[in-house]
Amino acid sequence: MRALRSKLQRLVFTVLAVSFLTFMLTSLLPGDPARQILGGQATPEALAAVRDDLGLDEPLPLRYLEWLGNAVTGDLGRSYQTGQPVTEAILERAPVTLQLGVMAIGLALLLAVPLGVLSAYRAGGAIDRTITGGTFALLSIPNFMMAILSIYAFSVYFDWFPATGWSRLTEEPLDSLRSAFLPALSLAAVNIAVFTRLLRSDMIATLQQDYVTMAEAKGISTSRILLRHALRPSSFSLLTVAGIQFGIVISSSVVVEQIFAVPGVGRLLYDAILQRDLMMVQGVVLIVAIAYILINFCVDAVYTYLDPRIRHGTT
Repeated sequence: MRALRSKLQRLVFTVLAVSFLTFMLTSLLPGDPARQILGGQATPEALAAVRDDLGLDEPLPLRYLEWLGNAVTGDLGRSYQTGQPVTEAILERAPVTLQLGVMAIGLALLLAVPLGVLSAYRAGGAIDRTITGGTFALLSIPNFMMAILSIYAFSVYFDWFPATGWSRLTEEPLDSLRSAFLPALSLAAVNIAVFTRLLRSDMIATLQQDYVTMAEAKGISTSRILLRHALRPSSFSLLTVAGIQFGIVISSSVVVEQIFAVPGVGRLLYDAILQRDLMMVQGVVLIVAIAYILINFCVDAVYTYLDPRIRHGTT
């Protein structure tokens, strides 16, 4: 419990620090925020109204405390472009981005686990070299390039999946999975390589342990040794990195969502930046950062629970 309390205290401090940095980074940008919102043709009266509404004439610390107080209650302001509350806009788009993130990490794990296990079992052989070379290739391809290649291969050439468009999972489950596959694959590509290489490294070390040698001496089948004796203790690092990568996938979905015209949080942020919608940018950046922090906190807590050595402070 003491360790959990300490983690919660650090979590609260980190969230406050992130909120402060988010507010300052958007508030200290050069130029007049009111003019950026309304454009260069705005009248002095309109500019004065926006400054008064946003409290731009108040001291910066006071503005931050007021904004933070509203954010704690769920009020992140209102978009000047659409008039929609920022919180409402994010909640509408969040399920889309979360679906992409879950599918991307799930797809990466689905492919990386068998590849990592096989590569570790055949370490140094032709299969291992082939898998290692393939992961190097995936690591060198950025998300946006993988998105373009996926569209050409699976949408233009084979015509298996749609290149753009989106269906809600709650309305058309199969169509939603089809429309989300290519964006998820684009986000999953790098993670497939990261997970495979990480699991391979840990599995090779685990397979050299004495208890694995003992299991082999007892005549236990290879598949049982790999899946029951070696995979679980080798998956702790994979679990941690998967959680971290899930946060990264959520925060790096801006370009992929724009390419595939996916109506998620990433595209919302992209549009807000182009439209100079300051309140929307602040709200989206804050929520994405907090989501990343919470995901890492949950992963840390689960990791501590799964590995007793960490829970008891032993090695």
